[in-house]
Amino acid sequence: MTSTVYARELADFLRQRRSRLRPEEIGLAPGPRRRVAGLRREELALLAGVSTDYYQRLEQGRDVRPSDDVLTGIARALALNAEETRHLRALARRAQQPPPPRRRARVTVPESTRRLLHSLHTPAVVVSRHLDLLAWNAMAAALYPGIGPTNALIDMFDHAQAHGRCPGWQETVLDYLGFLRAAVAADPEHPRAREIVGTLSIRSDEFRQLWARHDVRESVSGSKTFPHPLVGDLRLDWDAYTPPGRSGPILIVYTAAPGSADAERLQLLATFAAPAGPRPAGPPTA
Repeated sequence: MTSTVYARELADFLRQRRSRLRPEEIGLAPGPRRRVAGLRREELALLAGVSTDYYQRLEQGRDVRPSDDVLTGIARALALNAEETRHLRALARRAQQPPPPRRRARVTVPESTRRLLHSLHTPAVVVSRHLDLLAWNAMAAALYPGIGPTNALIDMFDHAQAHGRCPGWQETVLDYLGFLRAAVAADPEHPRAREIVGTLSIRSDEFRQLWARHDVRESVSGSKTFPHPLVGDLRLDWDAYTPPGRSGPILIVYTAAPGSADAERLQLLATFAAPAGPRPAGPPTA
C-alpha cells in the first residue's frame, strides 16, 4: 500500500469538506462573481494559518507532511466535529507512513462468537468490516425472512429499489456508510471495498452522491425499522460490539425497550423463530 492512495483519500476528504462551507458562515460576502460552491482554497488556507500553496498541495494529494498544529488549524477552519477530526488525522498519518503490506486473510467467525450469537434470545448478526453478513441467529432469521449471505449496504439499496424505503432508511444507510468509510480509510485498496463501492456506484445515483460526501460516522449504536409481514413494523435499537483492537467481525444485537409495543412484537416474533440455517464463513477476504 503506497502513501499515494492515502494521500488521495485525504485530498478528497478536504475538498469535500471545503465545498460545504459557506462564505457567510465565516463572515464573508458570497459575492456575485464567486465560482465555487464553498470556500476558496486561499480563504480556507488563511483560516487554517497555512499558505495557499501548501494547502493546495494537500488537496492535490502531493507529498506533504502536515504537523499536528497544521491539522488542528485545518480541522478548525473546516469546522470538523470530533469524529471528522480523528478521521482527518488518521488519513494524514497513513499518507505519511502507510502500514506495511499485509496478507488479507479469509474472514472467519470465531467459534466463541458463534456460541454467544446463538445464546441470545433477541435478533443478532455477525458482519464483516465491509458489512458482509457472516452469521445470524434464529431470531434474526425470523425478523428478516430470506436472510442470507448478502451485504447489508447493498441489500438496503436493492430493497429500496424493489419495495420502496422503510421508515428510517436514510439514517440506517448513513450509519452503514460510516462503517464502510472507516474500512476504506484503513485499507483504501481492499478488493472487497472496491467491489462494493463499484457495484453500488453502477446501480445507484443516490449512493454515488452520498459516498462522494465523505461523511464520517463512528456509530456503535442506533435504531432500525424492520417491516415484517406477520407482526408489522419493528423499530429496534442496535448495538455493535467490536473485538479488541477493532479488527475482525462485528457482532450487532437488536433489542427493544421493555414494555414497549416493539418488545411485544419481538416476543410474538419469537414464536416464528426456528433454528437458524447454514451460517456462511463469509467472503474470501476481509
